[in-house]
Amino acid sequence: MKLPLFAPRGRTAMRRYLLIAFAGILVSAARGAFAEDNYPTKPIRLLVGFGAGGPTDIPARYVADKLSDALGHRVVVENKPAAAGIMATRDLLAQPADGYTLLLCTHFDPINVAMYRNVGFKLDQLAPISLIAEYYYGLALANTIPADSFETFVSYAKAHPGDVTYATIGAGSAQEIMARQLQKLAGITMNRIPFRGGPQVVQEMMAGRVDFYVSPTLAIVPSYRAKQIKILATTSPQRLANLPEVPTVREKGIDFVRFGWLGICAASGTPASIIKTLHDKIVPIVAQPDYHSLIENGGQIAISSTPQELSAVIKNTSDDVAASVQEFGMQQDQE
Repeated sequence: MKLPLFAPRGRTAMRRYLLIAFAGILVSAARGAFAEDNYPTKPIRLLVGFGAGGPTDIPARYVADKLSDALGHRVVVENKPAAAGIMATRDLLAQPADGYTLLLCTHFDPINVAMYRNVGFKLDQLAPISLIAEYYYGLALANTIPADSFETFVSYAKAHPGDVTYATIGAGSAQEIMARQLQKLAGITMNRIPFRGGPQVVQEMMAGRVDFYVSPTLAIVPSYRAKQIKILATTSPQRLANLPEVPTVREKGIDFVRFGWLGICAASGTPASIIKTLHDKIVPIVAQPDYHSLIENGGQIAISSTPQELSAVIKNTSDDVAASVQEFGMQQDQE
């Protein structure tokens, strides 16, 4: 231990100084243990890196509301819709790792780490707590394309190489990665058109100005039900309950199962006892029938996990995305 310049001189004085310093360490440790045992003692922030009212925000607010009741202190959702969740993750990691700032972690976190050279964080800086939802994607097609099935669409795209356009949400989005993967697996070529948001894409599809879009089903089912667009297939392992008439990509002979996910994470270094407290409170919330009804109507699936299982989901997403980013030369600097 390095002594300050004003440290007392002499053996007796030195011993006295060391005893005082050691006592201070014990007091600090006791205070830390007390804080852990009595967690929480004040409101908790839950950062959501996307806008209010969307497919990430709705599950987050339900969990936050019920978690407030379970913990006896408010869990306040803060929306930070910027840079595909990057700003929210950076905010989490800028705070003490004490469990009073949490993150709605999503599959965008490993995407961002793989996509951007200067993202500003690493995945091992997150401490997974539990999954709260999964959702699958639909392959949407404009009515102006004369194809009513996945097979006829692939045939049309092969007969018109480069003529079919596909939409993405910015550069390096999940939608772009999956569209590129599907192009390779199906042996087709399409032209990319970037958009700022999903609602704009759906409007452009209905107007026939963009042809193809890989989208979370929540965003496209209403237009599909109104027969304004088509959904050719889903990326789920089995047909979805809210789209029983729509086949899966796997049914069409291509082993392509992809899903988005939502979880609750803390910052790495958060005490294990706090992680356990949060996990043990979140899992029963995710199991509630009201929560299932709320999110399953929108095409999501309520699912909880252990911290280790969420960690494996993060790693698997990272491995899949990193391989595609490298293969397609998609890595870039974050603006």
